[in-house]
Amino acid sequence: MAEAALTPDRILEAAEEVLRRYGPAKATVVDVARALGVSHGSVYRHFPSKAALRDTVTERWLARVSDPLAAIAEESGPAPARLRRWFDALIQAKHRKAGDDPELFATYMTLAAEAREVVAEHVAHLCGQIARIVADGMADGSFAPGDAPTVARALLDATARFHNPAHAAEWASPDSTAAFEAVWTLVMRGLEVRG
Repeated sequence: MAEAALTPDRILEAAEEVLRRYGPAKATVVDVARALGVSHGSVYRHFPSKAALRDTVTERWLARVSDPLAAIAEESGPAPARLRRWFDALIQAKHRKAGDDPELFATYMTLAAEAREVVAEHVAHLCGQIARIVADGMADGSFAPGDAPTVARALLDATARFHNPAHAAEWASPDSTAAFEAVWTLVMRGLEVRG
């Protein structure tokens, strides 16, 4: 590949493949450059450090989860149904990532642990999406009045067992669906307008 054709997207694609092949402990910028047929200096022109490259790979991976959720948050329609669809989509996306390619999922778990700022931004982004739905529900009377961002964070925290990768080992539990339904019922009761 000519170095002139090197783009950040091409580098990220190669980095993902190198991480898949070697794992996060052994993958290097030199490996990424070799996969692209360029010098490692060419990679550093786009990403100033190995950490910056890994953070961007993590951002890209997390965006594959959050971008489809944004469409649900931006929909119109009843807030309770949108909120449920949003959480169902989040849970399905995380479970699919863990189940389809467990080794790659473990790699991304390692990268996410190193990229705390990237993960914090991702969580803030998710909370913003939830807050939009909650605010819509508060505005139309579906949910009790309150501070939508605070409620959003509480909802994400209350359901963490079902979507936070730290709990991935629990996702295959036969009672996971029933446990989520119990939590969801409790959460929705907490959002109800009190008369």
